[in-house]
Amino acid sequence: MACVKLGSKPDSFKRQGQAWFCTTGLPSDVTIEVGDMSFHLHKFPLLSKSGVLEKLIEETSSSSPSDGSYVIKLSDLPGGARSFELVARFCYGVKLELTAVNSVPLRCAAQHLDMSEDLCEGNLISHTESFLNKVVFRSWKDSLKALQSCEEILPYSEKLGIVKRCIDSLAVKACTDPNLFSWPMEYGGAMQSPGGSVLWNGISTGARPRNFSPDWWYDDVASLSFSMYRRLVQAMELRGIRQEIIAGSLTHYAKKYLPGLTRRQTAGATGLMTQLSEEEQRNLLEEIDGLLPVQKGLVPTKVLFGMLRTAMILKADAACAWNLEKRIGLQLDQASLEDLLLPNFSYTMETLYNVECVQRMLEHFLQMDQLENNGMASPGLMDDVAESPSLTPLTTVARLIDGYLAEIAPDVNLKLPKFQTLAGMVPDYARPLDDGLYRAIDIYLKTHPWMSEGDREQLCRLIDCQKLSLEACTHAAQNERLPLRIVVQVLFFEQLQLRTSIAGCLLISDNLDRSIPLRSGNIPVSGEAGGWATAVRENQVLKVGMDNMRMRLNELEKECSDMRQEIEKLGNKGKITTGGWGGVSKKIGFKLKSNQMCSAQDGSVSDQQRGFSAKLEKLQAKVTKHKKQLSIE
Repeated sequence: MACVKLGSKPDSFKRQGQAWFCTTGLPSDVTIEVGDMSFHLHKFPLLSKSGVLEKLIEETSSSSPSDGSYVIKLSDLPGGARSFELVARFCYGVKLELTAVNSVPLRCAAQHLDMSEDLCEGNLISHTESFLNKVVFRSWKDSLKALQSCEEILPYSEKLGIVKRCIDSLAVKACTDPNLFSWPMEYGGAMQSPGGSVLWNGISTGARPRNFSPDWWYDDVASLSFSMYRRLVQAMELRGIRQEIIAGSLTHYAKKYLPGLTRRQTAGATGLMTQLSEEEQRNLLEEIDGLLPVQKGLVPTKVLFGMLRTAMILKADAACAWNLEKRIGLQLDQASLEDLLLPNFSYTMETLYNVECVQRMLEHFLQMDQLENNGMASPGLMDDVAESPSLTPLTTVARLIDGYLAEIAPDVNLKLPKFQTLAGMVPDYARPLDDGLYRAIDIYLKTHPWMSEGDREQLCRLIDCQKLSLEACTHAAQNERLPLRIVVQVLFFEQLQLRTSIAGCLLISDNLDRSIPLRSGNIPVSGEAGGWATAVRENQVLKVGMDNMRMRLNELEKECSDMRQEIEKLGNKGKITTGGWGGVSKKIGFKLKSNQMCSAQDGSVSDQQRGFSAKLEKLQAKVTKHKKQLSIE
């Protein structure tokens, strides 16, 4: 820390308890009381430097005793007894050191006591002002320490413009590349000379310091009170500092003073955190939220979730919580499942997690996605998502919501409308596969066994059976919790998927046959004979396997046809479209929708249901056996 020494006389001040004495050999003729401290001094050194003290001594002399001893009280001196001690030393010409810490209160005290050039040349006001301009404001660390000392004497330092000058000095240095500084500054405990070498006890070591990152000043300014910190951030913004740097500084400041921004916070980090009351934390959180840049992605999503949790705990203003939800919603694709699991801190809510909050964040994301795409999003845009190495944000959010639904599904207090609304908010084209949604619905059905058949069907309508993988279809075909109508749809589309797979295999086999025709005269050489014979044998084995597959598929279609006839007998309200299922698939292809499926009437007689169940179990066993054999071959 830079310092300047004033005065040349040896120290003649001694302290005894709560009193200071000047041991010059002459008896004291004036006593200055500053707070609890008394200074026994002489009036002539004081009169020559301070206009205020001169006036007070003249006023007191008329009412003081005839022995010439005066007592003057200074109750509102900036800096108190510590500042007046330095003032007295200056008046006596005793050595004193000006530093970044004491120069601001001493400058204010000199102004308060009218120690200007009008009384004597080189008075205290000019000395302190020169020190601030030539030493303090040229150094980052000294400017920071001076600004911190201003907080204790704010009315005086603000009036003299010292606060503004300190903030401007810090703002200029923060907005400038520190590697280009022409002034020495501290970094990691080492001083850097103007030439760039590291200093040790003022001696250049020749070592080159490491380069500075843009966040080099974050920890320093976090030591300021928020009122000073806010003014400093606003001054930086006026000077055009990048918004991501401002956001990083605000995040650093919030982590220091707001506990709980990260769920896994170490004990050491908690110990370093400054303790604030709940009201102070709530006010600080609302202030930081107002200063955060509005651009998307500047603040880490985990930090925003931590601020939102803290806002819920501290019962912050509703506008603050809404702003945080919107900020998170705009970058919801960057969130993790752990982030979404926000517990309910209100006793009025029955559910374990705050589902309404997640729903609002999803609404913000969908609105933003619609605006960015100008409403042009369509299922066709999402056809190749599953094959793309990087998922689109909408598909990422769809998977995130499906995972969240699976996490909250075991909550027995979670009502069906709330679960169904959140699941239905995700557009159909955002899900390449419905496996995640199926898993969440299956968990909900398992933990809510009291649901009626109508509610089960209504919930399962969210699933698009065409978008289930073969593994999900196998599980759904054997799932007793699913409504019968859904099981039939799953079995039908599973058959279509199998037919598609077999058709693909046959197409590959035919192409292989055409690609290696045997022509007369084209006999492979000896080096190629082994590979050619192996390819022919593999082709023959594949064709035999395909013939067997056709036979098993015909048997499966026959069983499905029998099952269709049984369903038609169960009721008069709905019918499956006439004709074999193989004919249906030929007419409408492999892009059938779930609303085109056959449906059976609920409420059949019990003996018919038992017969149908037996056939259904038989069909399920055949499908499973068929799929296993297909995978082996």
